[in-house]
Amino acid sequence: MPQGKIKRLVSDRGFGFVEADRDDLFFHHSELQGVSIEELREGQLVEYEVGRGQKGPCAVSVRVAVHSA
Repeated sequence: MPQGKIKRLVSDRGFGFVEADRDDLFFHHSELQGVSIEELREGQLVEYEVGRGQKGPCAVSVRVAVHSA
């Protein structure tokens, strides 16, 4: 599963962007798993899958990445 950092959050409008390998990917708050958009912060590492949105690729099934120690 790809990982990326939260690049930008627009919490009051319910979306954000993940910094991915090639381009930034849009995500909607409805694609968050196990976390609300208010709990996220810019720079936080997340895992996601790449889906297809109305305007092209987007991040789906977004969740906070768990670091293994």
